[in-house]
Parts: sequence; structure tokens; C-alpha cells
Amino acid sequence: MELALIRSLMDKEFYENHRGARCPDRLFSKDVRKIKNVLDEAVDKYNRTVTVDEVQALFLSGNPSMTTAQKKTYTDIFTKIKREDTLGTDVAQEVLSKLFQQVVGEDIANLGFDYVNGTQNSLEPLRELLEQYNDDFMPDMKIDWDDIDADSLIKQNALEAKWSFNLPTLSRKVKGINAGHLIEVGARPNTGKTSFHASMLAGPGGFAQQGANCIVLCNEEASHRVGARYLTAATGRSLHEINEDKSKADAYNKIKSKIRIKDVTGRDMAWVESVCKSYKPDVVVLDMGDKFAKMSGYSRSDEALKANAIYARQIAKAYDCAIFYMSQLSAEAEGKIALNQAMMEGSRTGKAAEADLMLLIAKNPPIEGQDEEDNQRHINIVKNKLRDNKGSRMIIAKSKTQADCRTHKQGRTNHGF
Repeated sequence: MELALIRSLMDKEFYENHRGARCPDRLFSKDVRKIKNVLDEAVDKYNRTVTVDEVQALFLSGNPSMTTAQKKTYTDIFTKIKREDTLGTDVAQEVLSKLFQQVVGEDIANLGFDYVNGTQNSLEPLRELLEQYNDDFMPDMKIDWDDIDADSLIKQNALEAKWSFNLPTLSRKVKGINAGHLIEVGARPNTGKTSFHASMLAGPGGFAQQGANCIVLCNEEASHRVGARYLTAATGRSLHEINEDKSKADAYNKIKSKIRIKDVTGRDMAWVESVCKSYKPDVVVLDMGDKFAKMSGYSRSDEALKANAIYARQIAKAYDCAIFYMSQLSAEAEGKIALNQAMMEGSRTGKAAEADLMLLIAKNPPIEGQDEEDNQRHINIVKNKLRDNKGSRMIIAKSKTQADCRTHKQGRTNHGF
């Protein structure tokens, strides 16, 4: 990062805004600090933006007594600087500001040790230190403000529905999803979370068929079992039927290039970020989202899960993808049809705060004396920032083949998933 800052400081305008005490030499390592000193002299002398080659030439000519090994060391550093992309002004300023505050923090910490050890009795040095740096904690910001022209806002909001849900009852309530959206889906065990995302991605009219590049990262069920759900969702056929007649897999074969599935048990959210950076997906499913959380460093599990959801949302925005974050619901949701976000397991409000859309899946409570499980499912839309309406509940029927469609007796459309 220090080399990227050096590259940015070669721009005269940026340099002028951060010269002197606002960019102390202590921010840089020993060798890079020497290069910065030459950079300071060059910008002051020539009063213009300088190039890496110019600074390198000035540095080598000003140090004629360097050994061959030293020349190689600095040549390598300059080569690395050339490879660095110039940071955007806002990013460079933020990085510089944080590094600068670390330097001030070290000075304050050193004074703290003096107070603890009894070698310093007066608070005057601390007051002087804070006064000295008071105006320099934050560099002047030059922000490229977002475009809020009326036409631009209308156009950008229209793009928020790039990928549409293939459930008509759901698509009537939600405009659609797009890059940067975090969709949290919760249900009790054995209620249909995996079948739901399989239907949304691989089912007829699903995201894959719409052209979205999809990645499914599973850490609960084995990938071949998840993949089987996608196969049956795409075809509307059971594995037995497809095994008897391979042509019945044609619908799946047409969209499977759009879907990648991987068992990632033991991985964390930083690994997920690396995947999104490398493969640039449009839609990502984290099944289960909470199992990517790092619990160390948090005194309570709900804090860790909230931080995990925040990280997921940041990934969605940074890498232009929509993320489905699958979650368990607490025992409070067992046997209930009407669900609310406080029933999220481990985090009653923290995770929910990060979601653009929150869907909670319920099933009918068991009926005494009935052996066969009721395939009917209910989707509760408990948070919906993707359309200007309040949460509502719809009835979704889960068919045995996952792709069967039928009409419920109440007159609502029901899709299997």
C-alpha cells in the first residue's frame, strides 16, 4: 500500500494537499522513505507532477556510492511502483488518513507508557501533541459526488431489477435483484431452503436461464446433493426419471454452464470475497451464510453474525453481485406460518439490518394422524427495500418434482421449489 501512495504522491495536486506534516516520513518503511525524500525535492523543485522514471533517475544520480546490491534493491522497488495503479483520490486520502492516525496513535501510546511508568507526570505533552495534529487528522477531501440528476436516478433505479424471480407471486411483490443486493432467506431445518435457491437459479425462467452467472457455495450439504436439487429443479423430473431417460436432462444441460457449485466447508467470508473477485459472478448463494462467520474476536455470537452479514453486503457491493444469504430460524419459528425477522437464529436484529430483501419460509404444522408431509410452503416477505410496500405473506406449494405448477384452492398461484 505504501508504494501505491508513493505513486499517488507523484501527482502534484494530490501532493500539495498532503505535503509536510500531513504525510510524515514515518508512514513509510526505511527504503521507501528515502525515495519519498527525493520525491519531495523533485516536486518542490520542478513544481509539477513527476513520473516514476524521473524520480528513479534523480534518486540514482543522487546516490552514486551505492553498491550493486543496493542499486538492485532500489531498482526493484521502483519497478514495483511502476506496476502500481494510481489510487483514486478519495481512496488514497482515506488510506493516508488511516496511516497518519496510526502514527499519531503511536505517539500517544508512547506518552501513555511514560505516564504508566511514572517518567511523565504532566498532561501538557499530550495536550500539545493533540493540538499539534488537530488540523491534520483528516486530509482535505475532494469527492466525486454521485449523480443525482432526475434522468440518471430514474435510469439507475430501473436497472435494479436486472434479475427477476421466476415465482409470479414473488415477482409481483419484488421488482427483482441486481448487483449489490443482499437477500437473506431463513427457514427451519428441512423446510426447503436449498430447494428454494435451486428453483430460483436453475428452475424454468430462473436466473441462470436469464443469463446470470451463478455461484453456489455450500457448507452444509455435500455439493453432489445440492447439485441434484439443481438438476431436478431445472428439469422438473426426479433423479430416477432422468436416469431412465437421459434426454430428460436437456433443460439442465442448457443452463449448467451458468452455475458453479462447490462444497466449501471450513471457509470464511474472506475466502468468499476472493472467489467473487476471481470469478465475477452475478448471483452468489451462501448456504449456510452463518457458517462463514469467524467467531473469534467477538464476545457474543450475535455480534459475529452481524459482522458476517455486513461483510457479505460489502462483498455484494464491491464485486457487483447479488448475494443470497441462507440462514436457520430459531425454534420459535417451529410450527408457525407467520414469521418475523426476530426469529432469525443467533441474531434477532443484526443480520436483518443489512438485508435489502428478507424472505422467511414456513411450512404447515403437522396434522395428527397424517403420515405424509404437507408439501405446502409459505414465504413471508418481512423486509423489502426493493419495492415501496410493506412485508406480506404468500402461499407457495412445494411439489414432489420441484418444478410442478398448480393452482391453490384459494386462487393463488403456487410454484414448487
